[in-house]
Amino acid sequence: MKKQTKNLKALGSTSPSQHRPLIILASDHAGFNLKESVKQFMQDENYPILDVGAHELVEGDDYPTYMAAAALKVAEDLTGATKAIIFGGTGEGEAIVANRFPGVRAAVWNGGNEEIVELSRKHNDSNVLSIGARFVDEKTCLHIIELWLTTLFSGEERHKRRIAQIDAIE
Repeated sequence: MKKQTKNLKALGSTSPSQHRPLIILASDHAGFNLKESVKQFMQDENYPILDVGAHELVEGDDYPTYMAAAALKVAEDLTGATKAIIFGGTGEGEAIVANRFPGVRAAVWNGGNEEIVELSRKHNDSNVLSIGARFVDEKTCLHIIELWLTTLFSGEERHKRRIAQIDAIE
């Protein structure tokens, strides 16, 4: 946990040359408790966050409204700095909703190989991380979030070209 805190603090330095991205959080009932834990951690690290819901645990609530609100905030930021971390049971449906918005590139992580998260940033410049809360624990989730937030887009021409092709489809 100490390494996570150190890296997130480095990323979130308040020096004039560095800016922390605004992190949008969203969840349905299945991801609510994990989102709340992540939110507390991010607040403790002085991260700028905006929680677009759910704001209380309501069993059986529907995720599309919350995920759409998060994705819209990412899509509206023309600087590309805003990121979102969204939580649901598997993360799959949540990512499907987010990916309906122009400029949003949501990657799913619901356990397993963390290289997937790293490559989602390096190759696809993902700006939304969709987490399957039913399949991950809090400690691992915080590690994955740190990895995602601190991994930079490679900027390689082939990846830029592919992202442009995706954007042209929208």
